Amino acid sequence: MDRRTFLHRSAAAAAGSLIGGTARGLSAQSTKAAQPVVSTVAGRIRGLSLTGVHAFKGIPYGGSTTGRARFQPPAKLQPWSGIRDAVALGDRCPQERDAMFRLLPEVERPEPEGEDCLRLNVWTNGLNRNGKRPVMVWLHGGGYATGSGGFIVYDGTELARKHDVVVVTVNHRLNIFGFLYLADIGNSEYAQASNAGMRDIVSALEWVRDNIEAFGGDPKNVTVFGQSGGAGKVSTLMAMPSARGLFHRAIAQSGAALSAVSRADANATTETILARLNLKATEIDRLHTLPAAQLLGAISGSGRGGQAPVRLAPVVDGMLLSRDPFSPGAPELSADIPLLIGSTATEVLFAQPPPPEPLDDAGLRSRVAQALRVDDAAADRVIAIYRKGRPKATNGDLSAIIATDVSAFATGPATEAERQAALGKAPVFKYYFSWFSPIHDGKLRSFHTLEIPFVFDHVDEVREMTGTGTDRAALAAKMAGAWTAFARTGNPNHQGLPEWRRFDAAKRATMIFDAECRSVDDPYREERLAIAEVSAVNRR
Repeated sequence: MDRRTFLHRSAAAAAGSLIGGTARGLSAQSTKAAQPVVSTVAGRIRGLSLTGVHAFKGIPYGGSTTGRARFQPPAKLQPWSGIRDAVALGDRCPQERDAMFRLLPEVERPEPEGEDCLRLNVWTNGLNRNGKRPVMVWLHGGGYATGSGGFIVYDGTELARKHDVVVVTVNHRLNIFGFLYLADIGNSEYAQASNAGMRDIVSALEWVRDNIEAFGGDPKNVTVFGQSGGAGKVSTLMAMPSARGLFHRAIAQSGAALSAVSRADANATTETILARLNLKATEIDRLHTLPAAQLLGAISGSGRGGQAPVRLAPVVDGMLLSRDPFSPGAPELSADIPLLIGSTATEVLFAQPPPPEPLDDAGLRSRVAQALRVDDAAADRVIAIYRKGRPKATNGDLSAIIATDVSAFATGPATEAERQAALGKAPVFKYYFSWFSPIHDGKLRSFHTLEIPFVFDHVDEVREMTGTGTDRAALAAKMAGAWTAFARTGNPNHQGLPEWRRFDAAKRATMIFDAECRSVDDPYREERLAIAEVSAVNRR
């Protein structure tokens, strides 16, 4: 059974119920809810107050990105008169409907879609300008191609209500709309047509700086946090001069951005896309008038002729981004930014079918040999090391853990932690999330995205990800408490956790999040060294 079939069949029915129920519940409550009004720089907005939390959704933070504004830096937001309703999610950027997050439909809401997508959402406990609450700005996953700040798992209600922070989630341009590079191939009109999606995020952070006090937040205490592609965005921001001063702490979950796309590769991608659209370089003005669906078709890996996917991501353009974010080292620009970073134990099970159960020894050997690109003897040596360190793990567990440990999901955050810590100017805190979900008979284990509802402290809202076990709430309180403590002070320690020590390359202190949380120096050291040795051989 392939990834799509496995995830979609087992989640679709329950997820549809969850999404519909959430939407109906909000509609039913909103008729009785208070409707607070806040003054922003551009005008007044009206939100909703539910369960003691004020929510404002679909707030514009930039001008329209349609027509001639396609691919260009975000325009300044134009003021409005009167009171604008901010009670419904704004459009998300056009994207492929069968993309990765579509395979876990329980995280989605039925959101509108459109190019005019520069919208954000705010959750807060209080609207006084002297609130001075920490501000946490969430950058969604989905690579640089898909996703939305409006997914159910990103709802900020519980973080605001239980932990007294202001939560902001952001929609911005993605895929071809956010990362098509035209600065070299176009005329002077396109000189700034580069990294539009990252420029959008900077504009959202500028909106936070200029407006968040009205929502009880402290513009001088802003944490950017994100997962997967969102972690890549966080990492990229750390190397962008235009983002300097707009955030003060950073959290990267299950993702990293060691390098960005070179200008040469970005130009090659642009030429490929133009060819697929039957356009010459002298005809790029026509890109403004083509339907969004046609543009998406030009980048689809399942498009006409089974065309190969293209890479649309942040570009080292010499303007917004002048270097690779974390290569060869961490950016000095953000040397003073505290960083919290980590990954889950079996990240890869979101992107590939789980191992068969039971998995015999021959099957495990075959899978490990393929994942590590080694012969059977080398695979057996690695397996023996993992068996020693994880005596209770099944063959299926070991297969998924080893495949994850050699993947960028694990190696990227580990490298970023090492390089940021090497600068020695700000603390780094590393985590490892190893709690196994019982969903799908436990086959997905600790899959990519699983830590998100624990971080947002609303595991009951997405039982299709977390199950219904009694240990979930306690773990969510510990993780959300750590994340918000870090946002408040730059240190994730709180009374619910054992001491979480700073990470450095020598001791490699790591907080393991599971039913029992524990702080360990260099956990699974022998496994780490074995994977490093195999990787070094493969690079030769």
